[in-house]
Amino acid sequence: MQSVIQRAKRLIIKVGSSLVTNDGKGLDANAIARWAEQIAQLRALGKEVVLVSSGAVAEGMQRLGFDKRPSGIHHLQACAAVGQMGLAQIYETSFRKHDLHTAQVLLTHADLADRERYLNARSTLFALLHLGVVPVINENDTVVTDEIKFGDNDTLGALVANLIEADALVILTDQPGLYSADPRKNPDARLIAHAQAGDVALESMAGGAGSSIGSGGMLTKVLAAKRAARSGAHTVIAWGREPDVLTRLAGGEAIGTQLLAPTGRLTARRQWMVDHLHTSGEVVIDAGAVAKLTREGKSLLPIGVIAVKGEFGRGQVVTCVDEAGKPLARGLTNYASSEVRRIMRHSSTEIERILGFVEGPELIHRDNMVLL
Repeated sequence: MQSVIQRAKRLIIKVGSSLVTNDGKGLDANAIARWAEQIAQLRALGKEVVLVSSGAVAEGMQRLGFDKRPSGIHHLQACAAVGQMGLAQIYETSFRKHDLHTAQVLLTHADLADRERYLNARSTLFALLHLGVVPVINENDTVVTDEIKFGDNDTLGALVANLIEADALVILTDQPGLYSADPRKNPDARLIAHAQAGDVALESMAGGAGSSIGSGGMLTKVLAAKRAARSGAHTVIAWGREPDVLTRLAGGEAIGTQLLAPTGRLTARRQWMVDHLHTSGEVVIDAGAVAKLTREGKSLLPIGVIAVKGEFGRGQVVTCVDEAGKPLARGLTNYASSEVRRIMRHSSTEIERILGFVEGPELIHRDNMVLL
């Protein structure tokens, strides 16, 4: 079986603490330089890459003189704050050698639970990718409490995969992949080359946290793959010190464990929209827009809207109906109901003049729409 990374256009690459540090003794500049070189090669292949990197706490521990991971929450947060400076600096320096810009993005689970912040994070990441920037994401450990104690960047990587609808999540770790049992205890343990993400049998195979530096283990990776699959993203779990692991995966070579999403990205999203029994509101569209949507598969533009029913926010699912009230499609709106009422019957070129900003020329993009 070929690697799913070969055909994936948008990738989330998660690198664990043990791979970016010298066993917790500060950041490993040579290792990070190798990641930067490989990611630069992926970018040259036309792939969009978001990097989720651990290592801030480990770097802070080294800078502040801690021999082992502190148990106190505020000491952990202090390590994260200090270490984040070094992490951002070394990534910027490493990627600049390949003429690539990086951007530091610090997120918490709370950011992704709040709808407005979720949509803002999504829009910012899309803008960065459009500009050719490599976003480097880490959990904002300085301001969270329970997340730093119980959370992990495997979960964050999966949430980001959901957020920007990535094609695949690559989790690089200090293990060759998922085994049928703990290979350190069972000599008969075999590497699981491929399986379906979400298979409950995988969870029983995965053990507890393996490294004293990071906070995750193989179980968090299996659960992350299950979460990523909800938006149609496949997951690869591989040994991060495998030579040229990213470029070889991109070349189609099967390395580590490949956990496949049961449905594709667009299929998963469209099924989610179809499953909405009640949508937040309706937009009534004219005959021209009806033809564009149903016959040509085009996006819905504001000029084709003649009325708005109900109240809805940006990013919510709305129903498109014709002038007789017949439901034709459902989709994710780029604009709130109050904004749609101002821009309907207007050309997309007028949106910025009317609203003062442009979220997109379309009211509903065709990729965010399903015909009924």
